[in-house]
Amino acid sequence: MAKELENKAKEAFLDDDFALAADYYSEAINLDPNNPLLYADRAQAHIKLQNFTEAVSDANKAIQLSPSLAKAYLRKGTACIKLEEYQTAKVALQTGASFAPDDSRFTKLIQDCDRYIAEESNDLASTLLPRVPTTPAGNGSHSTDRSIDSTKEAERDSSVPQINEVATTRPKFRF
Repeated sequence: MAKELENKAKEAFLDDDFALAADYYSEAINLDPNNPLLYADRAQAHIKLQNFTEAVSDANKAIQLSPSLAKAYLRKGTACIKLEEYQTAKVALQTGASFAPDDSRFTKLIQDCDRYIAEESNDLASTLLPRVPTTPAGNGSHSTDRSIDSTKEAERDSSVPQINEVATTRPKFRF
């Protein structure tokens, strides 16, 4: 019976009826709760429905049941990227790539994660570093003093908003 539901889910998925596919996978999981492929496939349906948190949950369950199931790591990595949890995505994708070294999707998504992580680091650095006004060289020793004073003033004036900006960001790593 679970296999019949799985087949119906696959048909619904091919027909782009992802909600129906997820429902069929859920019914199949109720009948066969230890089948990691059902969780991994339902995770893909959740990704298509943009239910990324549910997709991560299903991928994690598939990984728990079958730690070497590469497509579960692919699903988790994909969903985590959509949730902007790039570090978590990268770890999942690297693990999955170790089980499917010839699958180029892992390589591409890991590169995407590296790019997103670098962009986040640059954004964070530009948010946290004070903006120091530049002064033309050659105005004597006073320009250095003004630059130091400007730096201290910028640090003092911008310290509170920086803390608030950092404190309001959501965590980017989950297990």
